[in-house]
Amino acid sequence: MEPIPLTLISLLLISLTTSQCLDTRRESGISDGLDTFLVTEYGAIGDGKHYDTAAIQAAIDVCHQSGGGRVILPSGGDYLTATVFLKSGVTLVVQEGARLLGGTKEEDYPNESDRWYVVLAENATGAGITGGGEINGQGGEFVVLENKRKNVMVSWNATGKCSGDECRPRLVGFLDSKDVKVWDITLNQPAYWCLHLVRCQNSWIHNISIFGDFDTPNNDGIDIEDSNNTRISKCHIDTGDDAICPKSSTGPVVKLTVTDCWIRTKSSAIKLGSASYFDFRQFLFDNITIVESHRGIGVQIRDGGNARDLVFSNIKISTRYYDPLWWGRAEPIYITSCPRFSTSKSGSISNLRFENISAVSENGVFLSGTNHGLLHNITFKNVNLTYKRWTEYPGGLFDYRPDCQGLVKHNTAGLMVEHVSGLDLQNVKMSWSKTSLISGWGTPLYFRPNTVDKLSFHEWQSEKALDI
Repeated sequence: MEPIPLTLISLLLISLTTSQCLDTRRESGISDGLDTFLVTEYGAIGDGKHYDTAAIQAAIDVCHQSGGGRVILPSGGDYLTATVFLKSGVTLVVQEGARLLGGTKEEDYPNESDRWYVVLAENATGAGITGGGEINGQGGEFVVLENKRKNVMVSWNATGKCSGDECRPRLVGFLDSKDVKVWDITLNQPAYWCLHLVRCQNSWIHNISIFGDFDTPNNDGIDIEDSNNTRISKCHIDTGDDAICPKSSTGPVVKLTVTDCWIRTKSSAIKLGSASYFDFRQFLFDNITIVESHRGIGVQIRDGGNARDLVFSNIKISTRYYDPLWWGRAEPIYITSCPRFSTSKSGSISNLRFENISAVSENGVFLSGTNHGLLHNITFKNVNLTYKRWTEYPGGLFDYRPDCQGLVKHNTAGLMVEHVSGLDLQNVKMSWSKTSLISGWGTPLYFRPNTVDKLSFHEWQSEKALDI
């Protein structure tokens, strides 16, 4: 038998390799084309033990240099990584059944602590994340001491790169980027903040699930910092700290729309601030369900910025007490403006509308401005507030944190109002359960004397002793 020529063997091997690659792509549900880059073709192992950072980054770099496309983490793998840098035109596709695991060592992350992310895009246009799989920060590895009141976390502050007790990596960050898209992905167990948008324009966040340890502090869901034109829809967020949290540190936050979301948190489900050096404007929150959270809707102006033209509509709220180590005292709606420090500027809050809101809560609505930071033109329309005690945590406290007056002892009221000019209640109903009547409640309405004017009541009612 004649030996097979070497050139023919080479051709057969090339054909077999190509066929295997095509089979892998077909099994992964990927159509062939220049816009698709499998990380396994760049050396990724996906065993969850060996770092696949170099392979993932190589696939991203080639994809970017080729004009953009999709970088695929195939199903069935656990891809351990240090920080990977997402680039313009690249969509990271973590397929269903695949996990991208963040490293748990400080050397896995850049020197600058403000760049500590598992996935980071900087100055990118058209970058995105999707795929139906999971990005996991391995947050449990950062717990020093498990505590049902609040976990004690590691802090990488020994080298001086970061100071304080919150020196841990975030999960996903887009910095100074445009046309951001994150959809159909699970973000799981962040060590610190989960999804962070910083100075971004035109971001779309859709159908993502966020799960953080319920006892871990600072594992925020989505932080929208100094970013404009942001749309968030159909998200499920279940985490320990603030769930959806706009912040203004270096610039205003304008045009934020959040719709069709489900939230549970041991802190505030929706929180504007408390970083509030610039304005918040033109926000819409609609069709939101908030479940057993420590605070429902919160606006906290502390640093001289202003908040105006905010609409909250079609929202169902359930709030309850948790350990007072966590900010919040079960308020369904909490609107406050007060200087963080004696040297801080005062900011104002104006033109807020709450419409079609129903709440069951262990505490009342809290509206608190200051002499130089009044709340202006607050409207409640078609709002149903039911007050019921079901935990054993003590009530009788007003919570002004962060800073300001801290925790202040006071009888609980259905609606507490101070330093407000313009409050319009239209078809507002307050109801108390029988258990609440023996739990330290004061009056349905408490107005701090000489601090409130321009009140309007239309079809307001309060009733007690409901058997609920």
